[in-house]
Formats: sequence, C-alpha cells, structure tokens
Amino acid sequence: MIPRIRTIAALALVLVTGCSAAEKPPVQMKPLVLKEQASTVAKSADGYVVNWAGVLSNSNPWHFGEHVVATVVGRDAKGAEVVHMDQPLDAVPPAGTLAFTGQALASAKPVNVTIQYRSTQWRQVARVPSSLRKFPVTRVQTFKQKDGTYLITGEVGNPYVLPASSLVVSALLRDKAGKLLGGASTFVDDVKQGKNPRFILTVEGLPTSAQVAKTEVVARTWGSTGRPYEELALGGAVPVHTVKPTTAPFAKDRGRQVLPGGSKP
Repeated sequence: MIPRIRTIAALALVLVTGCSAAEKPPVQMKPLVLKEQASTVAKSADGYVVNWAGVLSNSNPWHFGEHVVATVVGRDAKGAEVVHMDQPLDAVPPAGTLAFTGQALASAKPVNVTIQYRSTQWRQVARVPSSLRKFPVTRVQTFKQKDGTYLITGEVGNPYVLPASSLVVSALLRDKAGKLLGGASTFVDDVKQGKNPRFILTVEGLPTSAQVAKTEVVARTWGSTGRPYEELALGGAVPVHTVKPTTAPFAKDRGRQVLPGGSKP
C-alpha cells in the first residue's frame, strides 16, 4: 500500500505542477513598430549631409524596449551603399513612443534612405506605467531662417521630485496633414523641479518646397535602458495641487443622497 500511496502523491504533484504552468503562459512581447520615418539630403562642402528622423512605437504596456539599435542605409542611383550607420537609441517606454533623429556624411548623393531597427531587449517596468509621467515642454517657438534652416526654442520641465541629470529634447517638423518632414535633437542637463531650462536646436536639410505647419517637441531621459526614468519615478512626482483652497467649505455635502426609507443623519 505504501508504494501505491507514493505513486498517487507523485501523480497529484505532476498534475498540480502542470496546472500551474498552464495558468502562467510565457508573455508574448509585441515587436516595436517604426511608425514614421523621414530623411533629407543636402549638399555640403565635404559631400552630402543626410538627416533623418523616426518614431518607434512600443505597444507593450508593462515593458521597456531597451538596447535598441537603428540601422540607417543610404543608396545611390545605381543601388550602391553610400551611407551605413548604426545608431544606438534610448529606451522606448511602455505603451509609448520614441522620437529619434540623426545625421551622417556621404561622399556620394543617396537617392534612397531607409531606417530599420534591431537588438530589442525587454524588461518589465518596476512601477505602474502611470508613474512614468511626461516631461512638460512649454513656450515652443519655431523660426525659419534665411538659409532654409529652422530654429526651435522652448523650455523643458521636470514633474518629479528628484532632478534629471540629462534629458534629450527632440523636435519633429510636420506639414498640414501631419506628415513627418524632419527633425533634430539636443540635450539639457540638471533639470530640477521648478527650474525650466531653455533649449535651442536647429533642423537642417529640409527642401525649399517643404511646408512646415507644426512643431512637435518631446523630452525624455537619456540612455539605452529605462533605469533613469524609473529612478525619477521611484523618487516620487511633485503634487499637481500645491496651493491651499481659498474658498469656504460647503455648508452641506451636496454629493450626499438619502435613500428612500433611510434615516437622515
């Protein structure tokens, strides 16, 4: 009888283990999506300057996309590769997007520029995604210069208690239909709560026929992982309402309703 009891116990353990494994299937991560890309080519004294801009989207609500590398390839009219650049990108936040820009020099004029990405690693966010607040960007102004470049200025803030050691500010230029035309990026350092540093950047290479109607500016933490973003979130966000109300309290709670047949307080 003892061997039989042991056999039954072993079978029960296998069934329980199998049920537990069935209840927790492996998480299937959705790949990043390159939603938009744009590139321009301009003649320079040293050859041709290739500028590009792109937007990566992460539809996974609980995971960062980390260690992402964008590969930019430009080919001439004969199909020969004249530009090849691997660009490490910053972490793509959960259920968010990453705007990125870049520049390279080519000896021959590329007629076709493509952007692809690779080397995505996934890491689950340490806190609820709602704690990852956006960095506010205000007072954005766009000025078209005589040489055809666009000068963009503004201020970036910090919604967190801890200071952000370094943030990347990216500006994307769009036409009336919302189509991406180009962009550029810059850095701002030591962004503290209540202190909104000013940024200045220049978008180059757009053709004279480009009709810029909208400037979209976003700020994010710098680095191939989401650690800097999470550290700010773990430090806590600044309360939205910090001013004591000046109005007198209601004499009666207008939100209270007495159910029929109920007794009044």
